[in-house]
Amino acid sequence: MSKLLIVVDHQKDWTPFFPSEDVMTFEQYLNLPPIEGNRTRVINLCQSARYLSRGYYCSLLAEARRHKVLPSVAALNDLSRKGLFSLELSELDSQALDWLDRWAAGNTDRSASPVDKVRIRTCFGETSQPELKRVARSLFERFPCPILEVVFKRRRGWQIETMKPLSPVDLTDTEQDAFAEALDRYSSIVWRPPRSRKRYRYDLAVLVNPDEALPPSDAMALERFARAGSKLGIHVEQIAKRDYSRLPEYDGLFIRETTAIDHHTYRFARKAQAEGMVVIDDPVSILRCTNKVFLADLLRHNKVPTPKTLILSRDQKDAVGQIARQIGFPVVKIPDGAFSRGVIKAEDEPSLRVALTELFRQSALVLAQEYLYTDYDWRIGVLGGRAIYACKYFMVKGHWQIYQHGGNQQVDSGDFETLPTYETPRNVIQAALNATRLIGNGLYGVDIKQAGSRIAVIEVNDNPSIDAGVEDRFLGGELYSLIMQEFLVRMEDKRRR
Repeated sequence: MSKLLIVVDHQKDWTPFFPSEDVMTFEQYLNLPPIEGNRTRVINLCQSARYLSRGYYCSLLAEARRHKVLPSVAALNDLSRKGLFSLELSELDSQALDWLDRWAAGNTDRSASPVDKVRIRTCFGETSQPELKRVARSLFERFPCPILEVVFKRRRGWQIETMKPLSPVDLTDTEQDAFAEALDRYSSIVWRPPRSRKRYRYDLAVLVNPDEALPPSDAMALERFARAGSKLGIHVEQIAKRDYSRLPEYDGLFIRETTAIDHHTYRFARKAQAEGMVVIDDPVSILRCTNKVFLADLLRHNKVPTPKTLILSRDQKDAVGQIARQIGFPVVKIPDGAFSRGVIKAEDEPSLRVALTELFRQSALVLAQEYLYTDYDWRIGVLGGRAIYACKYFMVKGHWQIYQHGGNQQVDSGDFETLPTYETPRNVIQAALNATRLIGNGLYGVDIKQAGSRIAVIEVNDNPSIDAGVEDRFLGGELYSLIMQEFLVRMEDKRRR
């Protein structure tokens, strides 16, 4: 369980707010003995953040003690360098420009001219002006400070003239209310009554998207992850895209949203790794698994059995003829895709030409892969280098894929059968393990086709489906416990370092 400390210059600085045992003065923090067995997070609310001030030393000491502090020393140094934040607002949000123009037009100086400066204050990346919401969030992600004062100045266009961190004593009564509410949302730990607060050893963030049509885990599975984590002393909390800045509050990140490189899931993974958190799946696994060209080349060069595969360039001549000669009429893939999306089956040369034309509009490289007909695909779940579940995913009736995407976002899926790993053919398990060793030691789902004695790895998924009643059909709650246990082992290993 992480511990939250709020550091102020004097106890009276916290008078307007709800009393908390987690609030301490700078002097108390300076003389704080080492905290054993906790990952500590510090919110630095000292009045001055200038170089060698108490606020500066608070952040400096926090980093020396390996506490996660907001703002960091790097953020304080960046805020002292105007060139780093003198940004054209058009790069951030056009709505902000419109609001600034309207605000300036509605306010005048002594000469009855529109003002050319606008001052706002943000609390944990939040602001009372809806039009500035995205700007405030962007600035918080770049310069994370609990309270930030931003001054916009209009020259030829609106620019940020100055930014500086503030403390609660600088705020008006209304602003203090907004700060308290923002702090409550940012980290509710400080407001929980001690008697009702359950102490956990670790905090695990689970990144989800409630609006995703085909999420890696359904609501019941997410609940079972939370239940399994609680039994092991792990507090499991679901977070969303908007919670990017909250990542340092946690000890680990479990991504349960479909991943992609040009996507916030990858940014979450990279930030979590940079924060020293345990993260599944890690950014390297996402990078290696989501691009099918990379994966195909990796498996081929390491002699992992796969279907016959060609990597085709957009500028390549006679691509159709090369495919026809070397493979026959295949399944053609783009380099990335999930849940059978971005995969086209070509039956003859005309349909192949159409498929290549369509896919080359999306990607400079395309995979052409031998089509192996099977009634089902194996999916082997691998965690930390060992197989933990095995499923047969059957094709949709009358269709050649496990998923069939129709109109109005309708998706049909085939049947499934879940087996114990010890009843799964040994060569299937071994092929899955050989493939994942090339990726990393995260959680993977390996898709394999078995045609007689032939085994072929189709792909390795970095963010495999784990749905209630499907992948857990054989192990039940034990599957969720295995994954939470892996997080526990890794987080304890991080703590010992």
